[in-house]
Amino acid sequence: MTQSLPTLQIAVGIIRNARQEIFIARRQSGSHLAGLWEFPGGKIEPGEHARQALTRELQEEVGISVAPASAQLLRRIEHTFSDRRVVLHFFLVGAWQGEPCGREGQETRWVAAASLCAADFPAPNRAIIEALRAQG
Repeated sequence: MTQSLPTLQIAVGIIRNARQEIFIARRQSGSHLAGLWEFPGGKIEPGEHARQALTRELQEEVGISVAPASAQLLRRIEHTFSDRRVVLHFFLVGAWQGEPCGREGQETRWVAAASLCAADFPAPNRAIIEALRAQG
């Protein structure tokens, strides 16, 4: 008998500054897909809307305040890993308060969309990276 994989709902923020650079963070050692780069975000709690989770996670992880209404849903992507299934809700974030930084000790940086390399990110992020690179 096959067990179904746990499904995680994840809210992800694509934070873009006035220079059109995108904020990314490196996944820490000991975490799932450690060492790869990612867009900040995290799990959506039961009963929580994706935009609410996004604002909570961005405050916790990178120290910025985002009004839920200012985050625009870009795309929803489903992906199955060997041990879990994820549903990623990608939001464009163009307005926030505070200066993004790695509040959990993770390495962070601002990068131009053209310099994003899909191979440096988890597989479900690759379609988003292609879309961001196409936008410039």
